[in-house]
Amino acid sequence: MIDRYRLREAIVSTLCVLATVVVLMSGTAAVATAEDASEIVGVENIAERRDIVHVYSASMDRDITVDIFRAKHPGAPTVYLLNGAAGGDGGSSWFDQTDVVGFFGDKNVNVVVPRGGAASYYTDWLHDDPVLGRNKWSTFLGIELPPLMDAELAGNGVNSIAGISMAGTSVLQLAIAHPSVYRSVAAYSGCARTSDPVGAMYVRSVVEARGGGSTMNMWGPPGSAAWVDNDPYVNAEGLRGIEIYISAGTGAPGPFDVPGGPGIGSDYSKLAQQVAVGAVIEATTDACSHQMQQRLQELDIPATYNFRPNGTHSWAYWQEDLHDSWSVIAPSLGLPTGPS
Repeated sequence: MIDRYRLREAIVSTLCVLATVVVLMSGTAAVATAEDASEIVGVENIAERRDIVHVYSASMDRDITVDIFRAKHPGAPTVYLLNGAAGGDGGSSWFDQTDVVGFFGDKNVNVVVPRGGAASYYTDWLHDDPVLGRNKWSTFLGIELPPLMDAELAGNGVNSIAGISMAGTSVLQLAIAHPSVYRSVAAYSGCARTSDPVGAMYVRSVVEARGGGSTMNMWGPPGSAAWVDNDPYVNAEGLRGIEIYISAGTGAPGPFDVPGGPGIGSDYSKLAQQVAVGAVIEATTDACSHQMQQRLQELDIPATYNFRPNGTHSWAYWQEDLHDSWSVIAPSLGLPTGPS
């Protein structure tokens, strides 16, 4: 015959043990989460309102360098500017190539420019790559970095994002993936399509031919789900309600594609490369950008377009695009288009 008292005692004892295990496991998980959390690990002041911030990314398990230009007053919004296929290395950053400090100097807005992510498309890769490493940029830019920047910069949580070339694709998808993070998006000379044959070829030319990485590690076989999921053209409905600016040139030589032009000087080899290679790339992104315009118009999603009659794939035009797009970005951030 079963002793009911002893049975009840055994059940209670077992439940106590289980409860203790759950508590211990919960405590361990909490510690692990705290240890793995993204955080700012260092700040270097380099000039008035200019700092270099080192951010540990838990998703990528490494430190990311972020260049910032602080707003004049606390409680300001933030503009994120993404670099192109070189990830800002070798002098290819917004701070190196444009007048961002002068342009934003009289505007009450924080400017944040992450370094790194060369040939990564600033997306979350499926697998680590032997050449390009671990890339979880969508998680970093959409989840990890914004609250850290708001805390460091006394930001108000209102953000915009803009990018050139490779990042001209990425910023559109980042805005789709994180609609509550970015109020506006500006894509300069980007190719919005990634999953159609031409778009996929353009992606491979950046990731594989230029970066030495593998698109299999990024999104798997061409045409698979990740390629489609990261295609702003296919997922354009996700841009509804976000202010949009899209620009591109035709690739024909323009006012900056001349001897003595910005970034060229007296180096005729740079001019030749800019006119030859930059023309082909820009013509491609121009076609992609017009396709995105048609797509957005079919969906009745408003956007502002700046299709220049000339201009190659180069920084001087992107600086002009940044200036021009401010008329779209500023109102989305609650700022005037002039000094603030």
